[in-house]
Amino acid sequence: MVETVIFYIFAVAAVIAATSVVTVRNPVHAALFLVLTFFFNAVIWLSLEAEFLAITLVLVYVGAVMVLFIFVVMMLDINIARLREGFVRYLPLGLLVAGAMLLLMLSVVTSDVFVLDAGAEPAPKPADYSNTEALGGVLYTEHVFAFEVAAVILLVAIIAAIALTMRKRPQTKYQNPSEQIRVRKQDRLRIVKMPAGEEET
Repeated sequence: MVETVIFYIFAVAAVIAATSVVTVRNPVHAALFLVLTFFFNAVIWLSLEAEFLAITLVLVYVGAVMVLFIFVVMMLDINIARLREGFVRYLPLGLLVAGAMLLLMLSVVTSDVFVLDAGAEPAPKPADYSNTEALGGVLYTEHVFAFEVAAVILLVAIIAAIALTMRKRPQTKYQNPSEQIRVRKQDRLRIVKMPAGEEET
């Protein structure tokens, strides 16, 4: 009973915080609401005995990724009025995508995978049970192909981000290590012979 109450409290809070992410006008406030959403989701995962996922969510996303997001948002001079010019124009497409995602989530939640028998409860885990070990065993055995595909997609995204942000500036000086290795003393040193001057009397 207590677990159910905790779940509904933090689930409603997570939905409210997630809605605030896309409705607030200030991007810094949106990033902070996203941090709050991650925190509420971590509490829900803790109540479901998924301690590893909850700690990973807090450490990786809240502790690293969101700090980077907030840093970038505060460093950039974002024109809020210009960003919201096309809001009404793209609203039907956004509602269509949101409706499709909602239908997919409902189809997954209402499937037989999440349905338990009437009155049945999950079997209690032994005292030495480790969900981290169980997660690693499932991830690298049954779902290893999906894990590798996700890794390749993330690698492609990293390479694309580097390629998009790496620009050549003509006024910037760059070093070429291959040319520095091939340098010879004739290229850098010039010996000049000058006649000796006459002694003054």
